[in-house]
Amino acid sequence: MPPPRPADEDHATQTRALLAHLGTAMIATGQPVQEIEEELTEVGVHLGYPDVQTAVGPTGLIVTLTEGGPATQRSAPRGLRLHQSASVRRIRHQLVHGDLAPAAAREQLAAVARRPVRSPLWMVALAWPVLAVGIGLILQPGWANLIAAAVGGVVVFGLVQLAERYQVVNALLPTLAAFVVSSAVFAAADAGLLEGPLRTVLPPLAVLLPGALLVNGVSELAAGHMQAGSARLTYGLVQLGLFALGLLMATALLRVPASTLANLRVDDIGWVGAPVGLLLIGVSICLMEGVPLRMQGWVLLVLSLAFGAQVAGQQLGSIGLGGFLGAIAASLGASVVELRRPELPRLVLFLPAFWLLVPGSLGLVGVSELAAGRASATDVTLGALGVAIAISLGLLVGSALGRSVRGRLAAPPP
Repeated sequence: MPPPRPADEDHATQTRALLAHLGTAMIATGQPVQEIEEELTEVGVHLGYPDVQTAVGPTGLIVTLTEGGPATQRSAPRGLRLHQSASVRRIRHQLVHGDLAPAAAREQLAAVARRPVRSPLWMVALAWPVLAVGIGLILQPGWANLIAAAVGGVVVFGLVQLAERYQVVNALLPTLAAFVVSSAVFAAADAGLLEGPLRTVLPPLAVLLPGALLVNGVSELAAGHMQAGSARLTYGLVQLGLFALGLLMATALLRVPASTLANLRVDDIGWVGAPVGLLLIGVSICLMEGVPLRMQGWVLLVLSLAFGAQVAGQQLGSIGLGGFLGAIAASLGASVVELRRPELPRLVLFLPAFWLLVPGSLGLVGVSELAAGRASATDVTLGALGVAIAISLGLLVGSALGRSVRGRLAAPPP
């Protein structure tokens, strides 16, 4: 076999660099590693390298074009926002369909990480309390509780801004946020200003909870990616533990009685609270994450499908069944929309619905019940993992159904 020509070597080097750059950008969007490996292989085939091999992890990847050939390693950047994730998905789609040259793709990928949210800062800041109120309308629709959730959302936004400037605040953010919000809510409950403080604590903290980490970790374990899955699952459980530590510190400092930690739901608003809350959640996430206007209606559609399936599952069975059906509806719905409108990335449509499932919130409730002496540590851990597993299985089933539909429609007629 003749040695490769310099031009061929340069082309292979540039292709490896492109795949490594694209793969790490996909890691930063929050995709499970099994999906990243499949999609990188598809891109490699369309670029003329059918034997691409990748080893993807939560923090980086290694890619080679041929067995035994040179490899490129690259670390993943910080997590990307949804508008940046949409750009990454568009670039991958254009590469697969030959609408974008590899050199131009690398330039665009380099620009994605620097692309800011187009909404002004005051609108992004307003989105945090609006999101907390939206989640509160579903979890704890009481007027006083919603006011407390909005104030908590402002506090959490302020702490997130400090965390971007100071490393010590960033390291302590889960514990600090949980402690400050819990202390304020429990103090208000002790003063008789509101009831059901436990569920009131959750809405301001929900956006920081590691629900996606837990579910992605279980999903990767189920797909056979043991290293990535176990690492992500362990990290998610540690983050959840840091949130729980802040909440337990607040209960100990204020000497909150066990009766105050009851999982009590207050409903001053009635049935209209859920649809209004759903709308507020969708709008606020779109503002926070810079979702383009053309996608926002589709985001709300998939969000509604997931919420409806989740409520139906809870009515028919349990919280776990609700999470399972909600994940199927979100994943399958996003896949079908992307199939009909290829310019709408499935991940951007799916993630807001994914965050609505909030498996981490259930774990935080469980830890509070542990502090009150109503549950054992084993029950709390198994309960949180059970919900995460149910949602992960729903994600896998929905993704498989979406691929099946895509394959049937793409197959040539007999």
